[in-house]
Amino acid sequence: MRVSNKIISDMTKYNLNRITEELNQANLVVATQKRINRLADDPVGLTQVLNMKSSLSNIEQMGRNIAMGKSWLAASESAQRSVQDIVSDVKQLSVQMASATVGSAERQAAGQNVQNMLEEVVALSNTEVNGRYIFAGSKTDAAAYTLNADNSVTYNGDGNAFSVKVGKDATIEVGADGRAIFQPSGAGADDDIFVILADLKTALDGDDVGGIQTALSNLDTFFDHTNSTISDVGSKTLRMEIKDNVLSELDLSTTERLSEIEDAEITEAIMDLKAKEVAYEAALSAAAKVLQLSLMDYM
Repeated sequence: MRVSNKIISDMTKYNLNRITEELNQANLVVATQKRINRLADDPVGLTQVLNMKSSLSNIEQMGRNIAMGKSWLAASESAQRSVQDIVSDVKQLSVQMASATVGSAERQAAGQNVQNMLEEVVALSNTEVNGRYIFAGSKTDAAAYTLNADNSVTYNGDGNAFSVKVGKDATIEVGADGRAIFQPSGAGADDDIFVILADLKTALDGDDVGGIQTALSNLDTFFDHTNSTISDVGSKTLRMEIKDNVLSELDLSTTERLSEIEDAEITEAIMDLKAKEVAYEAALSAAAKVLQLSLMDYM
């Protein structure tokens, strides 16, 4: 008889422990509002959850890359449009200074204006976004150009345009090799904006009408070039926008799918918790009686 009572007592304790565990699990589901909190809850579902969370993490990183890329492209377009505005102003000035009615004193005064514009173009070539130089290739921690005392410039970057990853196997160049923007045919070529402006200043200071006319022609060439580079920035910005929209939709669909697999139906979870609480209280009451009877049998 004592053996039977021990078996009953052990079974009672086992059932009580089981119900306690079920109650704890029901409490956890309500507290976290997640139906999957450990591997045993749903091994297949948990694997899917982990995969989707990894995907969401990647989407978030791509989103940050795209946001940064868009800011770089916006800064690049702004800087290039500003350079183009300067070139337009210099062209107007050059037309005036090439006139036979203009004297040498006026040309020398205009030369100082051109010097200021040259320095402004150099400043624009060193445009930064969050402390990183966008026209220095991949060497974004150093200014792209240095203006020397003789009005020549030194390029400090490299030929590898800075890129951002916007997909598993997709990147977009958001920075640039400054030489491709400001010296498209190479340093010292006719379309090198720094040389054009430096030579124009020299021509103005020397009262050289022929030199002014040459600079005017070269300014036209460079202006057409900037139209092309600005258009290229616009196309990259459009690609960024498309990628951003795709990622937003993917993020939404993945989040919704994750919720379907992972989240608990809260009303159902609360009802289940209440049922577990009732079962637990009943089990406690039954266990108390069984254990008390078992103890009496030993007395």
